[in-house]
Amino acid sequence: METKQLLIIEDNQTRSHELAIIFEFIGETCIQATSQNWKQQVDKSQNLIGIFLGDTKDNYSINDMLKEIYAFDHSMPVVTLYDNPDVDDLPEKVSRLVVGKVNWPLHQNQVIETIHACQYCRDNEHAFDSDHQSLELFRSMIGKSNAMQGIRALLEQVAKSDANVMILGESGTGKEVAARNLHYMSSRKDGPFVPINCGAIPAELLESELFGHEKGAFTGAITSRKGRFELAQGGTIFLDEIGDMPLSMQVKLLRVLQEKTFEKVGGTHSIKADVRIIAATHRNLEDEVKKNSFREDLFYRLNVFPVEMPPLRHRTEDIPLLVNELIARLEREERGNVRLSPNAVQALMQYDWPGNVRELANLIERLCILFPFGIVDTKDLPEKYQPSGNVPSYDEPELALVSKSDNVAEPKHVHDGNSTLAHLPAKGVNLKEFVAKLEMSYIEQALMEEDWVVARAAKRLGMRRTTLVEKMRKYDMQKAG
Repeated sequence: METKQLLIIEDNQTRSHELAIIFEFIGETCIQATSQNWKQQVDKSQNLIGIFLGDTKDNYSINDMLKEIYAFDHSMPVVTLYDNPDVDDLPEKVSRLVVGKVNWPLHQNQVIETIHACQYCRDNEHAFDSDHQSLELFRSMIGKSNAMQGIRALLEQVAKSDANVMILGESGTGKEVAARNLHYMSSRKDGPFVPINCGAIPAELLESELFGHEKGAFTGAITSRKGRFELAQGGTIFLDEIGDMPLSMQVKLLRVLQEKTFEKVGGTHSIKADVRIIAATHRNLEDEVKKNSFREDLFYRLNVFPVEMPPLRHRTEDIPLLVNELIARLEREERGNVRLSPNAVQALMQYDWPGNVRELANLIERLCILFPFGIVDTKDLPEKYQPSGNVPSYDEPELALVSKSDNVAEPKHVHDGNSTLAHLPAKGVNLKEFVAKLEMSYIEQALMEEDWVVARAAKRLGMRRTTLVEKMRKYDMQKAG
C-alpha cells in the first residue's frame, strides 16, 4: 500500500489542509480535491487507499457524492468527516462504502484507525460483497505480504464452489479465521458455520458429537440430540485438527463424503447431509498416511483444494499491521490500551514466533496489562522477545496532546526512574481486577518459558510449588492439549 494515496474531497480548504498535515505527519501521501474537480485529480481508482469525504457546500449532498463514488469504484472505502443522518436512506450497497467517521477536532489515533480500515477493505474487497458481515471478520486476514495476498486470492477463487477445502498450517496461523472467511464469501453465507475440534473430544464421544444420537442409544442418552452435521445443514462444517480423528471415525466420515448421508447413533433413518466440509490440521497428512494413522482415501476426498496458511516468521512485514489491529481490537473491547515504539516493533519482527499470530495476540494483551496507556520500548518486552543485537532505545516523547476546543491537556506518560507503569487513568481502575490480570500474566509467562514445569516456574516467581498449583487452579490455567 506504500505507493497508494488517500484522496481528500473537502470544499472547506482550511479543514482539508489540517487533514493533509496529519497525513503527512504519519507518513501517508494524499491528494486534496473539491467536490467539483476530484475526478480530474485521480488517474485510476486502484491508486487510492480510500477517500476522506468532507463538506461539499451547496454543490452536492453527501449522499450524491457517495453515489458518484460508488459509480467510480463500487469497492472504494470512504471515511466521512461529518455526521450524515441520511446515509440510511441510501441503497445498502452504497452506504456500505462508509467504513468510518472522523470527528472534529481531529485526533491522530482516530485518523490512523480509519486509514487502517480503508487498507483492510482494499486488501479484502470481497467484504463489500457480504451483505450482513461487518469488517471485523475480514480484519482478521490482515496482511500486505505476498503470502497473505496469495491466501486471499485462493479463498476468493474457491469460495463460490462447494469443493471440500483442506487448510494446512502450524498452530496459531489462523486456520479457523480463513475457514470463516471462506464460508462468508460462499453462497452458503446465510447458513450456519459450525466448528468442531476433532482432537479435543474423546474418541468415544466424537461420533455422537458429529452425527447426534437417539434417545437410549447408550447409557446417559436420556434425550435425542442433533449432531454438528445436522446443525450445519445448508451451511459449512469446520473439522479442525482432522489429523487427530481416530481411524474408526475416519471410516464413518468417509461414508458421509461418499454418500452425502449419515445416521444418528442408535438411529436407522438416513439424513441427507447438505453441508460443505472445510477441514484443517497442523499435521503433515501425507506423512500420516504413510504411517497408516490416516486413511489415504479420506485424505484425497478432503484434500480437493489445499490452502496452506503461512507461519508468521515467513511474513514478518505484516507484524506492524497486526500489532495495530490487535491494539485497536483491545481498545474497542475496552480491555486496555498500549503503544509500541518503532524499536519494539522492529524487535518483534526479528523474533521467530513459534506460536504465530496467537502468540502475538497474547503478547499484546499482556503488554496492555503491564503498561496500561503507556509506551513499550525494547527494554520493556519480555526477555525472549528482546533482540540479540544492539537496538537503541526509543526516546519517549514528553508531549501532551491539547484539544483545540477545550484547551485541556491529556495526562502524560511519565517515568519516575523506578516504575515503567503509566499514571492512574483519569477514569480510575479496578485495582483488584488489574492485579489479578497482572498475576495471571506473569504466571502464564513463567510457565511457558519453563515449558510448563511447575517447580521451575514457581522458582522463577519466588513462590512455593503448592502455592503456584493453587493459583493455577484458581485461574483455571492448564497447558493446551
